[in-house]
Amino acid sequence: MARGDRPGGGTPATAFLEARRVPYRAHGYAFDEAPGAIARAAAERLGVDPGRLLKCLIAALDDGRLVAVLVGGDRTLDLKALARAAGARKAELAPLAAAERATGYVKGGLSPLGQRRALPLFLDRAALGHGSVL
Repeated sequence: MARGDRPGGGTPATAFLEARRVPYRAHGYAFDEAPGAIARAAAERLGVDPGRLLKCLIAALDDGRLVAVLVGGDRTLDLKALARAAGARKAELAPLAAAERATGYVKGGLSPLGQRRALPLFLDRAALGHGSVL
């Protein structure tokens, strides 16, 4: 996809993909800031299974590290499992301000790609069961 073909122009995530010549397709939808499950609402608007739409969450580990986690829109992050996988004793969702500052993205649009500060990334194994993800 050429830069001019994207609705609304480029983002750090699309620039990241383009720089590495990774093919992708942008999926646009009307974002609503209403409270609730953002990933589920996005999946519904896009007409896809919520398990195929990965949400990016930022977690804080007990040693001060921040990590990014991709989990399906139909799933909940298991913080204890994340802590074990990261070699930490405890993990919790990072405060929104810290997540936005580290990634350069805002709530509802956090991406694991093109982050201001590259964070270690954990992928929920369930995502591997899909031929493609959003």
